[in-house]
Amino acid sequence: MTHRYTAPFSKGGSSPIDAQIAERLLSVALSRGGDYADLFFEYEVSGSYGYEEGILKSAGRGVSLGLGVRVRKGEATGYAYCEDLAIEAMEHAAKIAAQIASEGGKKPVGLQSISTPSRYPVKELSFDVDGAAKRELLRRADLAARAIDPRITRVEASLAEQIREILIATSDGKIVTDSQPLIRFGLRVIAEDKGQRRAGSSGGGGRMGLSYFDGKSPEWHAGEAVRQALTMLDAREAPAGEMEVVLAPGDSGILLHEAVGHGLEADFNRKKTSNYTDQVGQRVASDLCTVVDDATIAHSRGSIDVDDEGNVPEKAVLIEKGILRGYMQDRQSSEHFHVPFSGNGRRESFKSHPMPRMTNTLLLAGESDPAEIVKSVKKGIFAKKFGGGQVDISNGDFVFSLTESYLIEDGVITAPLKDVNLIGNGPDVMRKVTMLGNDMELSDGIWTCGKDGQSVPVGVACPTIKISAITVGGTQR
Repeated sequence: MTHRYTAPFSKGGSSPIDAQIAERLLSVALSRGGDYADLFFEYEVSGSYGYEEGILKSAGRGVSLGLGVRVRKGEATGYAYCEDLAIEAMEHAAKIAAQIASEGGKKPVGLQSISTPSRYPVKELSFDVDGAAKRELLRRADLAARAIDPRITRVEASLAEQIREILIATSDGKIVTDSQPLIRFGLRVIAEDKGQRRAGSSGGGGRMGLSYFDGKSPEWHAGEAVRQALTMLDAREAPAGEMEVVLAPGDSGILLHEAVGHGLEADFNRKKTSNYTDQVGQRVASDLCTVVDDATIAHSRGSIDVDDEGNVPEKAVLIEKGILRGYMQDRQSSEHFHVPFSGNGRRESFKSHPMPRMTNTLLLAGESDPAEIVKSVKKGIFAKKFGGGQVDISNGDFVFSLTESYLIEDGVITAPLKDVNLIGNGPDVMRKVTMLGNDMELSDGIWTCGKDGQSVPVGVACPTIKISAITVGGTQR
């Protein structure tokens, strides 16, 4: 039997919190003289399914509920949370957070609801669909992958679903709610032949329901994962050294996210630990490069109607034709820099304080034909899919591994390569962008970003990119 999901905080739901309760708690939070306070109520339901060896191996469901209270006094912040919405528990959390201040007291402004956009309407939440239908999606992916080629020896499929309801009330008079759906599908296969074992993967999702599969079916993902695994069976050792690199559109945006995007988050620049500190107005990239953080993309994994401080985000221009225009701001950093909020204050849950975070980070398209970009390379690497990586925020140095890459010889993509790493510096790479394709592509919804122990869903996008020189870690010839 399927039970319909009921939203507790969002419009149409039966909320246990109203403006009167919120104002009472904000008064307690400011009672010791804080300059500002906010309340972050959250109700989250998550589900997961894992399918291996032809059977549903795991299924889970989790629920969390709580309140986070933040009080600011000057540059100092007090934070406390509770997992009980009884008024006594919530007032106790407010009193704990209030202890950051020690004298005086002020009253919050009367709360007024603010309107928000609707960037991810969903006709039917995945939670309103019977579990058997979700298992069937995973079974279809498994059967399709095994049917493509007998060299596929292992298939693992997964589905994760989430609905996050939030209510935010601030001492400067805002009260706002949002309902944030999220779904992610993943498929991993192993191919074996002549003693070689290679993996292939595919996945995606976003802020939507199971209608995601209307666009990319389980069978489509099976074909993509198997294609990658079989291609990599023939992969050769990669050359090593500095050479031209062409990044494929879409997933390659994760290099931009990690090696450049984090350095443009305002807290690192407020603390002067970013390579981009004090460089607003200066050239930091090739004049071909315009980078934006855009929370407005319909149904994208990183999109939000409202950030976790109650501000509506729009498109933030970070780098314009190579010139640094600004940073991604939360409330604290925007006050420090005397600029408007950009709506990038995000947190993992009510247990966490907000900080500047990316939403969907995009390198906008250029004017070059992608085929012409490849033709322009005498010898180099075509980077199609990225795996893990490490980045030093203070200077932008990075190391990324590639899960799918190819050699470019005389303007033609030729042999698949294995064990390829890209080693470089984010700002340096941005200055070495010599061609940008007209084919900007948004990565399918797979990425999760970690920062200071907090994880949030994000999106990335980029066109085909030619970089004049990156150090490639492979086999020295």
